[in-house]
Amino acid sequence: MSCEWTCEGCAIKFKNNMQKSILQKITRFCAYQERTQQEVREKLRSFKIFGEEAEEIISYLVTENFINEERLAISFAGGKFRTKQWGKQKIEYALRQKHLSEHCIRKGLEAIEQTEYEQTLTELLRKKYELLTQEEPNLFLRKQKTFRYALQKGYELDLIQKLGKGIFPRD
Repeated sequence: MSCEWTCEGCAIKFKNNMQKSILQKITRFCAYQERTQQEVREKLRSFKIFGEEAEEIISYLVTENFINEERLAISFAGGKFRTKQWGKQKIEYALRQKHLSEHCIRKGLEAIEQTEYEQTLTELLRKKYELLTQEEPNLFLRKQKTFRYALQKGYELDLIQKLGKGIFPRD
């Protein structure tokens, strides 16, 4: 059976209903949540679609705005910052793990407002320091643990030091 189907509004020709079904599955996959081209490529591999055929489908998805890596980076960065209070370094690392371009990573990080970023870090430092005050009597160790906590969250050392001056008592 070798009749060809064409997707409405796209240049992709399908050799059978199976391929048309796969495109529908992939569009739902992308519509459900933001995806990178790499994630879509991996999903297509699971459907045994490779090479030029896979790239054609990805091209269609980009054209139809099912895949937009800049939008993904902005959404991901904002979400991780607001919900998990991640710092820019940790967010950048996670975006690199998703194989996004430098441009997309930069756009994602630029979407985080600097004043909100500093306020969040200040509040994070204050809360952690107060929590440690109850369990750690040594001032130096308390500051060190607070610094390490903020670094682990992905905040920059110079910003932690700058904002920490207003929170930590003088030695």
